[in-house]
Amino acid sequence: MNAKADFDMPATLTADKDWWRGAVIYQIYPRSFQDSNGDGIGDLLGITQRLPHIASLGVDAIWISPFFTSPMKDFGYDVSDYCDVDPMFGSLADFDALIEGAHQHGLRVMIDLVLSHTSDQHAWFAESRASRDNAKSNWYVWADPQPDGTPPNNWLSIFGGSAWQWDARREQYYLHNFLTSQPDLNFHEPQVQDALLDVVRFWLDRGVDGFRLDTINFYVHDQQLRSNPALAPERRDDTIAPSVNPYNHQEHLYSKNRPENLEFLRRFRAVLEEYPAAAAVGEVGDAQRGLEIMGEYTSGDDKVQMCYSFEFLSKTKPTADRVVDVLERVDEVATDGWACWAFSNHDVTRHPSRWNLGPAAQRAYATLILCLRGSACLYQGEELGLPEADVAFEDLQDPYGIEFWPEYKGRDGCRTPMVWEKNNQNGGFSEGQPWLPVSHDHLNRAAAAQEQDPGALLHHYRKAIAFRHAHKALVKGEHSDVRNTGSIVHFMREHEGEKIFVAINLSAEPAVMEMPKGAWLQIGQELGSTAAAPDGKLHLGPWQPALALLAEKN
Repeated sequence: MNAKADFDMPATLTADKDWWRGAVIYQIYPRSFQDSNGDGIGDLLGITQRLPHIASLGVDAIWISPFFTSPMKDFGYDVSDYCDVDPMFGSLADFDALIEGAHQHGLRVMIDLVLSHTSDQHAWFAESRASRDNAKSNWYVWADPQPDGTPPNNWLSIFGGSAWQWDARREQYYLHNFLTSQPDLNFHEPQVQDALLDVVRFWLDRGVDGFRLDTINFYVHDQQLRSNPALAPERRDDTIAPSVNPYNHQEHLYSKNRPENLEFLRRFRAVLEEYPAAAAVGEVGDAQRGLEIMGEYTSGDDKVQMCYSFEFLSKTKPTADRVVDVLERVDEVATDGWACWAFSNHDVTRHPSRWNLGPAAQRAYATLILCLRGSACLYQGEELGLPEADVAFEDLQDPYGIEFWPEYKGRDGCRTPMVWEKNNQNGGFSEGQPWLPVSHDHLNRAAAAQEQDPGALLHHYRKAIAFRHAHKALVKGEHSDVRNTGSIVHFMREHEGEKIFVAINLSAEPAVMEMPKGAWLQIGQELGSTAAAPDGKLHLGPWQPALALLAEKN
């Protein structure tokens, strides 16, 4: 099972309502993590089998992408039953065993809730589309055509084309911000909100510790169905949708990001507060106002605890000045909020490929994300340094990639199976034919091989996570003096009297800066940290950090 041999397994989890603040969360894409029955698709029992590996990293929680009953048109993000497990992933009993196993390993469990839309095969939609006057007729977003038969407005789908699909049964259009098989729920209908909050309670009662909320800013639409304005070319950004997608030509003022969403989030948070220590992280999908929305949704203590936007999930490499710009913007628009940072996930090109990072650079960015103010999400295989896999067109499964090939190859390259063993064509993922081919380029980076190599990236991630947990200033502390000196990003983290200075050279060239005045003790040597020279200058090698603890107050 490749777990670190000297890992001490915590017996219990404390009921700390604040556990999420500064937590390190490990994302699992269940189709691709571990197959336990040889059908080529990862499953819940496979996750349970690999819990020792996850626990050995020292992370606080796991986030499991959707495993609910689904026709899998969008691989689980099209739910047909919120309260059951799709047979390809196992059963509710398997999920209960996973919860128990995770908690025994000291891991909290967050699951991915897709509340903005369902599958068109959900029983709710089947009833809603049957007539205009049934009990659930208003549970989805239905609208009459314009006089010429065209859609009600100009809203576009993230997957390309109009966000409206004609339905002959009702002779109306329904809204789908994603695939046509993913109709949007109508959050202006109180019964819809009530039903979704019952789903939240169902899983909390089953023992989950929290949720990742998919597309959290898409829940509510403009009741007047006003058309979105055009977005000036210079403001377009392909962070949320590829540049070849006309979705980028609009400013999505009315199809998402509506102020009424805050009221639902307050109702959602009230349900979380019924439980000892439940928490949620929201995904903010917006290229223009992501950080601002994150600030709105996490402000105070009556909405979600944390959110992430796409600033560090974009193609733009986070150079030192870029990191400073993002953190300063967070201070401006989310002073009272809490970010959850990620470099990779199941929707974007893996960051070693996206930013063209070598091994030393990957270590530097791992150190950085685990020193930032906020929580952190790590995507499966990130700890192994997996690059984006090259998936041939004939092997593609992602409808997004199939639609926009070859200009955009979709998301399959970051979703290929996890590699556990080097000497196995399927990487130890499955005894059957994997649903996506295992990348041969990944096999040399398999977990078992890295376990035997003291210099492997896997061990650096363990050390960086342990370093974070050893210093409360890095977990829960505020930050200050966020600046860059050339290629060096540097800042202070402080909590309850502990003050830490962090400087990281985000460059392949050596760099120099002045060390702040004070009695500083070098820490983080296991991460390659260097100390200041006698003249008070920090001489940082390529991709090198300097980490220091203030020994006494100035």
